[in-house]
Amino acid sequence: MLKRTESAVKPIFKLTAVCAALLCGTAHAYDVTEKSISQLQADLQAGRVTSVELVRLYEARIAGLNPKLHAVIALNPAAPAQARAADAARKAHAPYSALAGIPILLKDNIESADPVATTAGSLALAGNVTGRDAPLVARLRAAGAIILGKTNLSEWANIRSSNSISGWSATGGQARNPYALDRNTCGSSAGSGAASAASLAAATIGTETDGSVTCPSAINGLVGLKPTVGLVSRTHVVPISHSQDTAGPMTRDVMDAAIVLGGMAGSDPADPATAHADVIVRDFTTALSPIALRGVRIGVMRFAAGFHPETEAVFERALVALRAAGATLVDIKQFPGGKDLGAQEHLVLMTELKADLNAYLAATDPAKVPSRSLADLIAFNATHADREMPLFGQDQFVEAEATNGLADPVYVKASADARRGAGVDGIDAMLADNRVSVLIAPTLGPSWLIDPILKDHFSGGGAGAPAAIAGYPHLTVPMGLVDGLPVGLSFIGAAWSDAKLLAYGYAYEQATLARRAPLYLPTAEIPRMAAPSIAK
Repeated sequence: MLKRTESAVKPIFKLTAVCAALLCGTAHAYDVTEKSISQLQADLQAGRVTSVELVRLYEARIAGLNPKLHAVIALNPAAPAQARAADAARKAHAPYSALAGIPILLKDNIESADPVATTAGSLALAGNVTGRDAPLVARLRAAGAIILGKTNLSEWANIRSSNSISGWSATGGQARNPYALDRNTCGSSAGSGAASAASLAAATIGTETDGSVTCPSAINGLVGLKPTVGLVSRTHVVPISHSQDTAGPMTRDVMDAAIVLGGMAGSDPADPATAHADVIVRDFTTALSPIALRGVRIGVMRFAAGFHPETEAVFERALVALRAAGATLVDIKQFPGGKDLGAQEHLVLMTELKADLNAYLAATDPAKVPSRSLADLIAFNATHADREMPLFGQDQFVEAEATNGLADPVYVKASADARRGAGVDGIDAMLADNRVSVLIAPTLGPSWLIDPILKDHFSGGGAGAPAAIAGYPHLTVPMGLVDGLPVGLSFIGAAWSDAKLLAYGYAYEQATLARRAPLYLPTAEIPRMAAPSIAK
């Protein structure tokens, strides 16, 4: 069954003569691998490459690597025309931004006005071609970005089942980690993580409710920012929770994350949470400095570390680098906030999933999306169980359908308690009580094996739940490798401290240069001393 679902994406990426020539290196000598947005922009300006060529080159990489990675669900047939327009504007010396003519991939729960469906990975939304840009996409497009296509994801952003395999969708199959192809990419922005790590675009956009930007970024060797909720519009993004949902950049370095965030952020009249975004929005690159950590007091969340010896060793090296960069480290041994955050968050997500998804479906075209409610989706999945549920079920959908709405006093109390416990009594208290500017911990351990029997089995850790619940920003930056698998360092701060986190993350990145490009190995590297014992 897994092979059947995986093969569903292959016809999208037939190797054309142009792509075949590009893969063989005969059509163009330019190499997009590991190129940053700044490097691409400099080469575009110098005439070493054009946007039309960039689109072709990225499409060629997708054609060559996607059959292994299943990172991309669909290419945008309008991308070449967008590239031609970008080249014409550049030739005419029109004003341009850092994103002008730069190809970007969107997670396939974010609408764009291109002739491509927004499916959230589900066959129920296979016809959901909306013809409209999400405001975050409209902002990227106005900045000159080219929408290259849509990335795979954990279906319905990993909220359908409590026993799922992250990175799997009925539309896109199983996304795979470019560092070791038998390893998971984490969810739900699984395809965005694999695609950015594999240089299938200059950058990708993911979305997060709790961990879905930061987890796939960390274990795919990327910089990922979950912004403050309200900095980026959520309109026309397939929802889980209006309390916690946000889109964020997933890139190979901090500078690129700052560039993309500046392009996508801003207020939206349809999304009240963004009311103050324009006060915050600015050029996030201006605060980036290699000396930004000098004199900064950093809270080390020891309670969120120590879960995996090899990851802990990499973390300890990161602490040494932070001290060498001029930071003062303060150990924090306990989380001071709410003790029932997990249960409270779960109730909030289940209640808001039903309300928010029903509202989204009701606004789609009924001729293209026959499922008009969560109850309809549950019935659709049951009818198409051979394709939608060959590996796991939909218990969370069923649980959400049984909730009592946004006016339910139990939900209202859980929402207030969770946000206070994670925010004011949690993150804010740690910052104030320890007189620190930022909090750090390992993002989580390295990637786990893709396992259709045991499903997901995380290697422990996870520093980001309080930030997700409170709606506060969370940045992860590559910290190093564990047996060839990336692990990330989390920077967490108060609401609207996104620029500060990017500055700290940039200084750490420049001091360590810890990221390594993927090697597309069939399995993870085994330490040399352990290999003979394992082989016996």
